[in-house]
Amino acid sequence: MMLPDCLLGMALALLFRDKTCKGLTMPTISHSLSFPVQGDKDNSSFFNDYLGKLLEERDSLNLSNMIHEIDAMMLTVEPGKSIEYIGELCLMSPYHYLVTLESESHWTHVLRIDMTAPDLIIREVKNDDTKGIFRSLNEVFPIGSSKPHSRYMGEVLRVTNRHEVVKLQQQRGFLFFSQDDVRKLELPGNLAITKPSPYTHNIVAYLEREPEEPRVYALGVSSFRIDAQQACELAKQQQKALGIDGLILPVDHLATRIYSQNREVAILEWLSLSSYYYWGSFDIVDQNSSTNVTKSIHYTDEMHSPAKVFTANNTPYFVNHFKIFPSPTENFVRNYGPRLHHIALAVKDGNQQGMENIDFVVNAISEQGKSFLLDVVGSKDEGLKQIFSSASEHSSLIIEYVQRFGGFQGFFTKDNVAELTHAAGVEEELMRMQTEAQKPVRV
Repeated sequence: MMLPDCLLGMALALLFRDKTCKGLTMPTISHSLSFPVQGDKDNSSFFNDYLGKLLEERDSLNLSNMIHEIDAMMLTVEPGKSIEYIGELCLMSPYHYLVTLESESHWTHVLRIDMTAPDLIIREVKNDDTKGIFRSLNEVFPIGSSKPHSRYMGEVLRVTNRHEVVKLQQQRGFLFFSQDDVRKLELPGNLAITKPSPYTHNIVAYLEREPEEPRVYALGVSSFRIDAQQACELAKQQQKALGIDGLILPVDHLATRIYSQNREVAILEWLSLSSYYYWGSFDIVDQNSSTNVTKSIHYTDEMHSPAKVFTANNTPYFVNHFKIFPSPTENFVRNYGPRLHHIALAVKDGNQQGMENIDFVVNAISEQGKSFLLDVVGSKDEGLKQIFSSASEHSSLIIEYVQRFGGFQGFFTKDNVAELTHAAGVEEELMRMQTEAQKPVRV
């Protein structure tokens, strides 16, 4: 049984500023730095200094208490591909199609699990010639430009006072699209949206909503697309026939890949915009990269508000020829641009027909033609098992499945991450070569 957030906070002595719960006033202290830091990677003195300053400031301004969970993730796909992608996601995840919001140049589809897990917002441009800032973020990168509309955009965070949050964040130097910009971009008018990050190329949006209120996205004309519903229903029928319905759980974490020099500032930027804390960083030496994890201060269950992971090379690409290590992370960024690399879904602990649930799920989905980059890695003895799918042809995103055994609290094992990173790097190199081969030869 999960405790209410405020009682859990009391139990952990991580107390919110001026927070009350059933008549109990919580003491005013800084709590975002109260979590123990994990990992073996050394950060710079700049990072360590400003981590403390920024989180203490965030707490003192009451931003930590006004900004809550990830309410939704937004992405966009190529024209004519959203229905196929909805079918793919409804097979590979617990998401269901909910509604379509139609505006002048976009269809925006909302997928939902329930009100305790984030929504997935899928945008599709009606015309391939549509230009815009999000397309431009793709066009300067070799593989990114081959699918100019396909990209993850960012997260929508629930807030309790949008006006005050935006005012405070602007005072801290963050830039937001104007309401006129939001209208022209055909994004929900009840969101306050930051300009894309120079480090991750993602946006952060704020949606004012109390926990008991429904999620509503103020955009266009609401309709129920029969083709989207049919694609989802077919996928759910397949899930049931395969015996995997109920085994795939909500999003566990979101993993963004960035340039090596932007690792620390990208983490600090996200912590400044959210109510997350720094969980820790691990060196993956044989893949020349590091994995850096942040988690919500409000929710211990990542399926309520997914962890945010940042992966970066340890060295910039132009010195890699001096080293014996590969560079899959920075190669990805140089080909796609800084962006989300994968969405990780939790798998229910347990087994089916003599197999761990994750193996059972992967085998079933593989039979439907979906490929994976490697075999499932990890073991019950290690505490968890993980696997990457191939990147979706519709969104370029990878789905990761992760099963934790017996309440395992660790985020990953270093051996698992090394194998996953290597496998993704092999696929990305093949895609790069394929993209280069498809370019016309000039003579």
